[in-house]
Amino acid sequence: MTDNFPKTLGVLLAGGLARRMGGGDKSLRTIGGRTIMELVIARLAAQCDQLILNANGDPSRFAAFGLPVVADNIEGFAGPLAGVLAALDWTAEHRPDVDWVLSTATDCPFLPRDLVQRLHQARAAEGRQIAVAASGGHLHHVVALWSVSLRDQLRDALVKEDIRKVGLWMSRYEPATVTWPDTPLDPFFNANTVEDIAEAERLAALDQESH
Repeated sequence: MTDNFPKTLGVLLAGGLARRMGGGDKSLRTIGGRTIMELVIARLAAQCDQLILNANGDPSRFAAFGLPVVADNIEGFAGPLAGVLAALDWTAEHRPDVDWVLSTATDCPFLPRDLVQRLHQARAAEGRQIAVAASGGHLHHVVALWSVSLRDQLRDALVKEDIRKVGLWMSRYEPATVTWPDTPLDPFFNANTVEDIAEAERLAALDQESH
């Protein structure tokens, strides 16, 4: 682990129901012979001190990846914010030496190799508790760095205020924003549909050429 930024735990948010692909876990679809989950793990393993997976339902379907599987700890499938909360709580309990959690979706196979470093640089420079990734004029709210100290405020927002939108809650903390170029490919391209998988195959060749 690099000494350029604090210890960071990465959580892969796999709570989606993949309705646009006819059900099943999007992250288990393959690109170039590897599952999208494998590609995400490969991008983040060198950037984080530990990776965990947030998923609900039977955890055995992810057993091959060898990661701790952490389910939401509030009722009602409240979306990505519930996954972030589960990760913050898990980190506080199991990794008290870690103060920061990086979250990402599990359908982004081309995540930047400097993701964690640049998010840390931005939040430190601006004195923020959250930093969020952006590209192509869009904020990618689930690709973000969170202070573990926010977990009680997040729990209150989910349970007492019924807040579900990541961007709405995040905006309360004026997060630092880091923008990546979206050419020759957008590093936050996400594979939501069957057509996206075909596009990802094409982009994977581009990504290999650039490294």
